[in-house]
Amino acid sequence: MLDEVSNRLRKTKKTFLSEDFLLQSEFAQVLYHDYAKELPIIDYHCHLSPKDITENRTFKNLTEIWLAGDHYKWRAMRTLGIDEKYITGKGSTDQEKFQKWAETVPYTLRNPLYHWTHLELKRYFGIEELLSPDTADDIYQKATDMLQQPSHHTRGLLSQMNVETVCSTDDPIDSLEYHIKAKKEGIQPNLFPAFRPDKAYAVENPADYMAYLEKLQEASGVTISKYGDLLAALENQIAFFHEHGGRLSDHGLEQLYFFKLGQYSAEDLFQKLSEQKALSNEEIQYFKFETLLHLSHMYHAKGWTQQYHLGALRNTNERMLRVLGPDTGFDSIGDYSQAEALAKFLNQLDSTDQLTKTILYNLNPRDNEVLATMIGNFNDGSIRGKVQFGSGWWFLDQKDGMEKQLNALSNMGLLSCFVGMLTDSRSFLSFPRHEYFRRTLCNLIGRDVENGELPADEKWLGKIVSDICYYNAKNYFEFEQ
Repeated sequence: MLDEVSNRLRKTKKTFLSEDFLLQSEFAQVLYHDYAKELPIIDYHCHLSPKDITENRTFKNLTEIWLAGDHYKWRAMRTLGIDEKYITGKGSTDQEKFQKWAETVPYTLRNPLYHWTHLELKRYFGIEELLSPDTADDIYQKATDMLQQPSHHTRGLLSQMNVETVCSTDDPIDSLEYHIKAKKEGIQPNLFPAFRPDKAYAVENPADYMAYLEKLQEASGVTISKYGDLLAALENQIAFFHEHGGRLSDHGLEQLYFFKLGQYSAEDLFQKLSEQKALSNEEIQYFKFETLLHLSHMYHAKGWTQQYHLGALRNTNERMLRVLGPDTGFDSIGDYSQAEALAKFLNQLDSTDQLTKTILYNLNPRDNEVLATMIGNFNDGSIRGKVQFGSGWWFLDQKDGMEKQLNALSNMGLLSCFVGMLTDSRSFLSFPRHEYFRRTLCNLIGRDVENGELPADEKWLGKIVSDICYYNAKNYFEFEQ
């Protein structure tokens, strides 16, 4: 009896990471291989280093490119009980850190890390062995040797994945020197800045805020002594970014706020800050609200796209924040109210016809349908897909999260107008996430065809897939060619 079961399992099981990985029907396979696979990538939101791209950085080893800065991996290692010295600490070698990651990987089954890890090893290095303590040394050496070759320097890695455009994430005070150099030298892929002004309204700590304004003053050439000066400085920097190819802004917020305009005096609040006086919680929220409103008007004037990433609960572990600093893997999904204030904020902009192209991202999956329906309130026929429900973000950029986002958008809006996937990553090895998304998308549509819920119209469905994977983004953002 046991032999019969074993034989049956051998006949029915599929090979891990085969060419039809995640593609569970013949129609899905056709959609992916014939319409999605070979399309270029427009990565319109990531955290790659412009310096590393422009200087074509060579990474010393696999740990340096793969583990440094990757809090997804760090969280898994900590969960397994691995000492911090093998994660972010200085008391271990790069190879020892990699060995600890190799020990972790077999325990990440059913976490997206397991798929990503082996996709990245296969796509960039041709390594098909599963990563484990037994294979770690050979994999580490093979990948490290390949990283020294021009094909595996930063621009070579991007070229391998057919990356056409990269938008970095840049503070208003950034000099954009590497973007300017990349454009001057004709470096590929296209490298554009994206304006991330979070620090321009981060007024929780007056001393830190005023120190930041000194840097903004220097970058913009505007003496900032009142609130109007702050807005003028930001407008200068938006013009500077635009001159050098910037067409997007991005904002990381717990939630958007809404007040009656003039409920507080932004000028008075600014003067309190300049006197090192703390604002109340409501005053902080109002300052953010009015500043974002003005920024949104500026984006509209330039024809930019504004992005709002909503719902992260950051730096929850104060002990580890003191030891390691922010962005080290101690953030989670927040439980914030989103709908009412977001609707009023967008309506405020729309009431004067100054709502620019907008992409909304949620971190709490509870809000999928909230955002999927919200975008329909402000799509006014002026631009195809003007207001977008953004792709699964952060904790939601895995198969289940992507499917739920795609299903919510399909049910409540038009999937066909979606501008597709992004990496939101600091790693040059993260671009198989676009492949992961494309396979997931094709599988969903292929499943509907198999079930008789969509017609088996290969050309039309292939066009929809191609648009979502590439052409919608290319037309929507209108980057400089």
